[in-house]
Amino acid sequence: MSLPTHPPATKHLMKDVTAGLVVFLVALPLCLGIALASDAPLFSGLVAGIVGGIVVGALSGSHTSVSGPAAGLTAIVAGQIAHLGSFDTFLLAVVLAGAIQIVLGCVRAGFFAAFFPSSVISGLLAAIGIILILKQLPHLFGHDADPEGEMRFFQPDHETTFSEIALLFRGYGLHFGATIIGLTTLAVMILWEKVKFLKYSPVPGPLVVVLLGVGMVALFEELGVDWAVSPDHLVRVPEADDLDTFLGFFMFPDFSQWLNPAVYVAAITIAAVASLESLLNLEAVDKIDPERRTSPPHRELVAQGVGNMVSGMIGGIPVTSVVVRGSVNVMAGSRSKLSAILHGVFLLVCVALLPSWLNLIPLSALAAILLLTGYKLASPTVIRSMWVNGGWPRFLPFALTVVAIVLTDLLIGVAIGLAIAASFILWSSFRRPVHRIVEKRLSGEVVHIVLQNQVSFFNRAALARVLDEVPEGGHVLIDAADSDYIDPDVLELLREYERSTGPTRGVTVSMVGFRDRYSITDQTHYVDFSTRELQAALSPEQVLRVLMEGNQRFRSGRLLSRDFDHATNATAAGQHPLAVVLGCIDSRTPAELIFDVSVGDIFVSRIAGNVTSRKVIGSIEYACLVAGAKLVFVLGHTRCGAVTAAVDLASKGSSAAETIGCNHVDEVIEDIQDAIDPDIRERFATMSPQEKQEAVYTVTRKNVLRSVAMIRAMSPALEQLIQEGRVAVVGAMYDLSTRRIELLPDSASFGTETIENQNREFAENC
Repeated sequence: MSLPTHPPATKHLMKDVTAGLVVFLVALPLCLGIALASDAPLFSGLVAGIVGGIVVGALSGSHTSVSGPAAGLTAIVAGQIAHLGSFDTFLLAVVLAGAIQIVLGCVRAGFFAAFFPSSVISGLLAAIGIILILKQLPHLFGHDADPEGEMRFFQPDHETTFSEIALLFRGYGLHFGATIIGLTTLAVMILWEKVKFLKYSPVPGPLVVVLLGVGMVALFEELGVDWAVSPDHLVRVPEADDLDTFLGFFMFPDFSQWLNPAVYVAAITIAAVASLESLLNLEAVDKIDPERRTSPPHRELVAQGVGNMVSGMIGGIPVTSVVVRGSVNVMAGSRSKLSAILHGVFLLVCVALLPSWLNLIPLSALAAILLLTGYKLASPTVIRSMWVNGGWPRFLPFALTVVAIVLTDLLIGVAIGLAIAASFILWSSFRRPVHRIVEKRLSGEVVHIVLQNQVSFFNRAALARVLDEVPEGGHVLIDAADSDYIDPDVLELLREYERSTGPTRGVTVSMVGFRDRYSITDQTHYVDFSTRELQAALSPEQVLRVLMEGNQRFRSGRLLSRDFDHATNATAAGQHPLAVVLGCIDSRTPAELIFDVSVGDIFVSRIAGNVTSRKVIGSIEYACLVAGAKLVFVLGHTRCGAVTAAVDLASKGSSAAETIGCNHVDEVIEDIQDAIDPDIRERFATMSPQEKQEAVYTVTRKNVLRSVAMIRAMSPALEQLIQEGRVAVVGAMYDLSTRRIELLPDSASFGTETIENQNREFAENC
């Protein structure tokens, strides 16, 4: 016996290695730039990047997210360092912030991520893409005044994102050599994406671009001073001459400040903002994961908390999940979280052993990688799809989120986007807080009001308006079965309407589905099933209308809500059905559903091909003469298997016993075969599939008419009731495709004109 085989663990190893390498190249200048923008030591940004990759990457449940120092925290970090007076005191706040995040994860506070609308998350991704394009354009041309990783609109150098680009176009800070490198590497990146064999080659395009950039830097040095790229336009990693110097770069928290209240305020601030940003970015990166995997938010908070504690302990600034790194990771082909871990390993090894090599990488080459990433996140196709797939309610929150993030920062922009999305929800709730249906039940019309899942005080005025529209002397059913929360003000309105407002206007109020905590007892005051009084009051024509209206609801998908417990209990002692249906045994023709009736409303006799026999007619006689049913409804249907078999066997001159070995089926088949015209019997074998289907329909229809005639002929008692007008009989065809019932005028005891009018009326209504 062979053992089961499993895919090798290294199946996607190369993809993860190359993705980790690409993310490392992009993360390197971002770590340095964010530290610089935060007024923190440059090495602290590298520490955060290493911890975010190795520690958070190992603990996180995300397959795609990559953590590190976050641009969204630069203002907070800079402000807290200045407020606390020293960087080592700030590190203590980072450690405490990590502990708070662990607690948040343990109490499952990650549920907050479920409340981010998809339009806002899509806006976040598109905004990051636009910001990458706007922020990297200056770096592409060698204008490196604003540090890499600084993502705010209002920059620390008193410029804005747009004014920085304007300076570039006026020639300020433009570097010819860096520009040539940037444009060349961008062209190579685009080529790598467009040419199929390059795109799917094991060598990642970003690595080629970086190596090309390093080579061009070396070449320009040989060509002369004007072309040479100075260190200001290259990556700047702190270099150490020996191990002791390298270890000296690490800093440690000042635990003597543990009683300083300002440290705890800073820790709470960092924990809150870092947690929110991590959850937002986690949701955003999940959205672009090709495999559509979902990351556990509670576990992510714990992982981020551990990461921040470790980062703070060894001199790093705070870490969060970062959408830029995560996007690069996904687009570089990552398959698992191994790529995030490897990017941290690459950072550690290269920063410790190869800093001088890293300092040969031109920023303009890295800008080319980020520019293309930004374009993918904010391509015209993405923006167009938001409009096509959602209209204004989806596009407006998306667009305003994009604009707000670009013009402010990530958290403020997302808050504005959430406010816009919430306003659409509130406006929709104000306009249509309930679903209102006028239902025609056996006892008359009932206004059925279905409350939403969440009914807030914003819905009170609109709900009051809907209740005021219930006609005097009418009946209203307030249905809270789908509601998880109802505001106390709304509950008070409903109780007041039930106790006084409704009864004063002669409105009967039924209430169902309310949770026990609301202290509102379910009570149904309308009749939802056939009673002795209703049965006696309705004529056969009215019963037919009841059934046809039920079929109309079934066709439209608007079945009546029913209290089956109440109906079952009420009919347990006796039944007073309105009609008896002779239908086919076919599983696709359940009469109770087709006519949308309740327990106790109809008798149903089902037999293959809806044929008659003495036993079937005996059941119908009992239904009408003893139980008081007013209507006999013979229901055939399209594509009937029994009729098809009967026609097929008749054309071949064989029996069911001979053909399929069923010894008793022929008793049904022979009855149906009495309805087959000789012409169909002779030509059926040579007919086309379409002709056979039409022939079967013709025979089925004729079989229904035959069954109606036999019921009347074989039961003098029923015929007498029909002649007296106390009972009616009608035949019909049910279409399996359209779910429509067509009454057969030739079969009815009502008269041809009545049946044709009914067919016309219900066809127009549907």
